[in-house]
Amino acid sequence: MAEIAPQLKEWLENYNRVMAAWLAKGFVPTPEVVRDGMANLTRAMVTDITYVPVVVDGTVEGSGHGVPVRVYHPEPGLALPVLIYLHGGGHMAGSVAIYDPICRKIALATRRIVVAVDYRLAPEYPYPAGIADARAVVEGYAELLLKMGFKHGPGLALAGDSAGGAMSATLAHAMQQDRAKSAIDQLILIYPGLDYTMSRSSMDELATGYLLEKEKILWYFDHYFGKGDDRKAASPLFMPVARSFPQTLIVTAQFCPLREEGFEYAAKLQQNGVAVQRLHFDDMIHAFLNLESLVPESCRRVYEAMALFLDDHPVPHILAGS
Repeated sequence: MAEIAPQLKEWLENYNRVMAAWLAKGFVPTPEVVRDGMANLTRAMVTDITYVPVVVDGTVEGSGHGVPVRVYHPEPGLALPVLIYLHGGGHMAGSVAIYDPICRKIALATRRIVVAVDYRLAPEYPYPAGIADARAVVEGYAELLLKMGFKHGPGLALAGDSAGGAMSATLAHAMQQDRAKSAIDQLILIYPGLDYTMSRSSMDELATGYLLEKEKILWYFDHYFGKGDDRKAASPLFMPVARSFPQTLIVTAQFCPLREEGFEYAAKLQQNGVAVQRLHFDDMIHAFLNLESLVPESCRRVYEAMALFLDDHPVPHILAGS
């Protein structure tokens, strides 16, 4: 029977005690508090800021405004392929600044030019504003890199964790038939949210006590969607799949409430002829990349798996232990 990694379990028990004390005092979450919480947690837990030769901010025009991005080039002078990254945070939190150390590691591990997107967040900018920003970057990244003086090679990967994974999958579905505007060759989804109806079994099985809780997920979605939005239609899990859909790597965690939607999505893609690889951690919780100091080996395995997948090598299906 799977168990949470010991170092995660101890941290999680303490985290739950602190949260219970705050709730007992009448704590009510706000977008600002959630954003600060995620930022503080990530900065405290992801402290290894690896050196990347070129890190530069820019703007992609589109979506009715300029979309901020941060570009990471691990080997200046080489025309490397590009990976566009969409950060997690429940569509309400996160930024390229918070995810900077994570994107540095992705660039170095994969030998890709990483373009991290600072998409607009709910509730100030609800669905589908963030997706529109991400699409603008998918369609406009090449022009930006040219302006920056960077040559890039063939092949485009789109990746994201949690809400960023949801957005990445959504874009892949939206653009799967439009090869003139998008050449998304590979898709990487790290513990993605794929079912906005919250109807998979693990949502109830892991509803409380595992960092990402069902009540909080619903709170995120209530801020992200308007009253008239069709949450099922917006869910990648229920979207049609064409054979032109990019080959996909899906990373899941046993103690993540989004686990089953990741499993079912992988099966759906495979049934529709899409090349899919899976990487499952049977001792991890949601957002463990943001908890790197507790589980460095598991984080390293994710980056290694991304590199293997992008280079068309097999990825281990299941990894046990951190």
